[in-house]
Amino acid sequence: MTRSGCHPHTACGGYHGLGQYDRYILKQLVMLFCFFSLVLVSVYWVNQAARLFDSLIADGQNVGVFLEFSALTLPWIVQLILPVSAFVATLYIFNRLISDSELVVLQTAGLSALRLLRPVLVFGCLMALLVALLGNLLAPTARAQFIERQSEVRDDLTGRFLRAGEFIHPTGGLTVYIREISPLGEFRDLFLQDASNPGVEVTYTATTALLVRSVNGPRLVMFDGIAQTLDLETGRLATISFSDFTYSVATLIDDSALRRVDVRELPTPFLLTADRQMADALNLPLAHMVFEGHDRIAQSLFVIFVPLIGAASLMLGSFSRFGVWKQILIAVALVLPMQIVRNAGEAAVRADAEDWAMAYAQPALAAVIAAIMIALAMRRSTRWRSVPA
Repeated sequence: MTRSGCHPHTACGGYHGLGQYDRYILKQLVMLFCFFSLVLVSVYWVNQAARLFDSLIADGQNVGVFLEFSALTLPWIVQLILPVSAFVATLYIFNRLISDSELVVLQTAGLSALRLLRPVLVFGCLMALLVALLGNLLAPTARAQFIERQSEVRDDLTGRFLRAGEFIHPTGGLTVYIREISPLGEFRDLFLQDASNPGVEVTYTATTALLVRSVNGPRLVMFDGIAQTLDLETGRLATISFSDFTYSVATLIDDSALRRVDVRELPTPFLLTADRQMADALNLPLAHMVFEGHDRIAQSLFVIFVPLIGAASLMLGSFSRFGVWKQILIAVALVLPMQIVRNAGEAAVRADAEDWAMAYAQPALAAVIAAIMIALAMRRSTRWRSVPA
């Protein structure tokens, strides 16, 4: 038989035909993976962006800051969604191969289950490289930038003050009202009430004011105003007029919100070699650092076996006009509980850093399940190989 008479999606003998099958399946897997990733990332991102939008706009930030923060969350979201997209894409492709009887033709042509799963293994390795890139480079870098910008936005009180015509509460016990803001950023007719100190309430009114930066933090400079101090216990009111007065707003920055190191922003080599002294210097639990470092590697390994489990499970079925839903449910039932295994491994490592090997419980279990499913698929495919082509 010549190659021109072969089925375009089947092997016709020889290395070239086998390579054609690999390229065909791999191309379909990548295309479907990109599609499902786009859909799932969009859904998850919209949910995250809604909460992010509310918090940023409430602090007076503009849309540009919101878009910047949204972009910085994407690497983490993609890393989270990627194994799911790879699994769904594999199920879809092999379900279509079975429905179109292409898988039957390939099996009767002499291709074993192991051979049919080779492009799936290549696909899983590509996914592992992508997860490794995201988890060990892009996501930590984006996380560090996100926390840094979050700290800057939190410390920048300008956005909280730059709203004219409404009462603003930048922090507990503080009320600010600005009638008008000039194009140069000058506050006109400022009202500021400070009730942060127990038993004392101070009210400032000023004709004009400016919010300026200094070495000791941001300060509000008021001109031509009055300061009224009310003693809430005695009811006595003291009034002072001033031509200029400086009010420090550095105290509005919550000490608990200061920049702290997040374990998710640290480089993987640093986490893997961390010791008690490093953890104490960063004020982080050593067990958390150890788990984070090993978990990044474990997630890269885990995604290799997820497509293999899905494809091998579907190969246990055969063509039916009712589909292979039974095999699909088996694949889902095998993969979904693995998150419980990961949670158990995380709890074990975080309880004792010496149990770091438990971080690899999820990929180890996935590898065992994938091997069992492949063995079952190979046993089933032997009868197809015995049928004359």
